[in-house]
Amino acid sequence: MSRDYYEVLGVSRSATQDEIKRAYRKLARKYHPDVNPEPDAEDKFKEVNAAYEVLSDPQRRSTYDRYGSDAPPGMNGFGGGFDFGARDPFDIFAEVFGMGGFSQGGSRPRRGDDIRLRVTLTFEEAAFGVEKEVEVRRLEPCPVCGGSGAEPGTSPERCPECHGTGQVRRVQRTFLGSFVNIAPCPTCHGKGTIIRQPCHRCHGTGRVREAKRIKVSIPAGVEDGMSVRLSGQGEPGDRGAPRGNLYVTLHVKPHSYFRRKGNDVLLDVQINVAQAALGTSITIPTLEGERKFDVPAGTQSGDTFRLRGLGIPRLRGGGRGDQLVKVQVATPTNLTSEQQVLFKQLAETLGTDVVVDKKQSFGEKIKEVLGL
Repeated sequence: MSRDYYEVLGVSRSATQDEIKRAYRKLARKYHPDVNPEPDAEDKFKEVNAAYEVLSDPQRRSTYDRYGSDAPPGMNGFGGGFDFGARDPFDIFAEVFGMGGFSQGGSRPRRGDDIRLRVTLTFEEAAFGVEKEVEVRRLEPCPVCGGSGAEPGTSPERCPECHGTGQVRRVQRTFLGSFVNIAPCPTCHGKGTIIRQPCHRCHGTGRVREAKRIKVSIPAGVEDGMSVRLSGQGEPGDRGAPRGNLYVTLHVKPHSYFRRKGNDVLLDVQINVAQAALGTSITIPTLEGERKFDVPAGTQSGDTFRLRGLGIPRLRGGGRGDQLVKVQVATPTNLTSEQQVLFKQLAETLGTDVVVDKKQSFGEKIKEVLGL
């Protein structure tokens, strides 16, 4: 098991985003492999970045607080755990510090950007899982030039300034010694090639934005606000770097009569006073369809009954929640003359005494039980 991310950054679980960022900046400087010669510095640097990647994102932090690094199956869209700390740690470092590292201008290929979408689910789809198809507009290799960026019949040429490396080196001499500054080639912009005749479709970029339809598997038991991650379905990276990810945030529409509490399904039903007093058999909706439910005689308004195993499947497996049926006894308001007569007759048999529920202290209740 990986170490607790809060422990890695040395912050409390209630730390603010500013406190998390300050802790990250301090530790990232300390363990960056360009300045720390210790053999385990790079591993610690990656661990610090993995912790910051999760805790700096409120949504991923919420998921981590709930499940830890062992997130529910299916939350990455392919049946595995949530991929905490998946990004290149040097990319994260560059975003926070606004540089590529301490090596003065390295030319590390940048991973592609993530894409975020929102999908709406019905209450039942969230409960039992569903496969959705989403449309994503993202950059794809140009179909005319095949991604080369050059007009068909021509080819990219090796950059004459960097000789195809994509980098230029400049030696800077100071009283402390000589330093080599490595920077992206200004002629080819780090690509290593130049294009004399750009493709007429993509204008030399090698990419065009197209709509793609992607299937997303939503696992059973998801809740409103959760996200499903599809690895490598985001924007393409620079110079062969990996694609970003696609994050699909889930919105669950309210149900017309079901409510959710954890893995339990709540249902309110109304019966009349006669049904409550005498007991009755009614038909109620469940996630599995309609079923008979026996209301016992003497049911009071607000009584709640539990139907085992008729709730929502647990996201991490291991059965389902229950359905809770809360009964409300409705008092009639528009009685017919015949009903008024019947109620008066009933009232005469029940009497007119008012029972006051006396509140007792704990000591008084003990004395009453012991007969003192």
